[in-house]
Amino acid sequence: MNIVVCIKQVPDTAEVRINPETGTLIREGVPSIINPYDMHAIEAALRIKEEKGGKVTAITMGPPQAESALREAISLGADGAVLLTGREFAGSDTLATSFALASAIKKLSADMVICGKQAIDGDTSQVGPEVAEFLGIPHISYVRKITGLEDNSIKVERMMDEGHDVVESQMPLLLTVVRELNEPRLPSLKGKMAAKKAEIKKWAPADIEAPAEKLGFNGSPTQVKRIFTPEAGGERKILTGSPEEMVEELIKELIKKKCL
Repeated sequence: MNIVVCIKQVPDTAEVRINPETGTLIREGVPSIINPYDMHAIEAALRIKEEKGGKVTAITMGPPQAESALREAISLGADGAVLLTGREFAGSDTLATSFALASAIKKLSADMVICGKQAIDGDTSQVGPEVAEFLGIPHISYVRKITGLEDNSIKVERMMDEGHDVVESQMPLLLTVVRELNEPRLPSLKGKMAAKKAEIKKWAPADIEAPAEKLGFNGSPTQVKRIFTPEAGGERKILTGSPEEMVEELIKELIKKKCL
């Protein structure tokens, strides 16, 4: 089974900085980690490989420093890694990012794609499903448990607000996973040594046959126009009375403040 894991290198939450001109995260020179949800995606892929055999390839899009995240994935047990890098990818929103990843995954001929449910720097939960759409394959989001795995099908539990759904799908498919799925392993000494020696494939747009107009800023229909720190509001009002009376008073206050 050929499994591709999409990972993202994100800034350490204590070191987030924004470029005021572009409205994007400053990644160069900032301490970074693998997106925590993606660690669970890596673990899921490795467990499936251990059970069914096959190959796990980690892929990410980012600047040259993102190579360290891929080497960490190899130290955990991934067999190979691909870095999509180049100025053409800069400024990508979720759509452009998903198109680039899907273009690379097509080249890798994956039977299964696994992603974390979301990245902690954007929190959109959009990239996984969008990658599946570009690939033309089914996807199951918020997977909390894999209950059945055959050569051509999988059965999982999908986390919902109240309880869970049981979903079965044929392969190829894409999963996005949540923390409840597993406990990520630590790298072994052998894995760390392998990661140091591993060759990381570096692909530019030409390598994945991706047109420039669908990448980076050119391929991003959404743009960050303004970033600011919200001002703390000191005004507050405590409503009293019956639920009906409080609702009526709340509506009056919202109308007064032109919120309705």
